Amino acid sequence: MAVRLIKISVVYFVIGVCIGMYMSMTEGFDLTPVHVHINLLGWMSLALAGLIYVGFPNAAETTLAKVHFWLHNISLPIMMIGLSLLVTGTESAAPAVATGGTLMVLGIIIFAINILKNVKS
Repeated sequence: MAVRLIKISVVYFVIGVCIGMYMSMTEGFDLTPVHVHINLLGWMSLALAGLIYVGFPNAAETTLAKVHFWLHNISLPIMMIGLSLLVTGTESAAPAVATGGTLMVLGIIIFAINILKNVKS
């Protein structure tokens, strides 16, 4: 699970940086919330989770780790596509942001439970 998280985090890093470059080139910064969330919830959070799982492989092998991985990687694109549409004027995208955000919070809670339960000294 650790390697999967690290590899997918790099994909989010590339997407976040490309969005940042696009905004810089067009001098339009409407997508700033999307850029920030992809970099924080995609790149940084998943890379850090992967590194934690490198250090604590017993936590990486749990069902909780797998559920966190899938919830995180299903909810983030839903939330970010919805947020992209919302910030560019599509009010009907709000339910996608809410659904993706709720699933993201659930995934992070599952990650926290896994860490608290399975990471031991």
